[in-house]
Amino acid sequence: MTHQPTAERQDHDGARWFKARASQSGTGCVEIAHLADGHVGLRDTKSTRPPFVFDAHEWACFIDGAKNGEFDPPTR
Repeated sequence: MTHQPTAERQDHDGARWFKARASQSGTGCVEIAHLADGHVGLRDTKSTRPPFVFDAHEWACFIDGAKNGEFDPPTR
């Protein structure tokens, strides 16, 4: 990613937000939404701030990295 994600000022009221099944009963969760324009929104369920918005390529790179363990804590 060559730039920081932005909290886009666009209407997300019609977006369908999802959180991980493992956190359905929790209150400290993040949610994502696949937006109509092809972007992906990411937000904190406790925050009233606008979501971070990523383009499809940025989101695909993040998911790929997560699946490949790139964000796992370093081993000692």
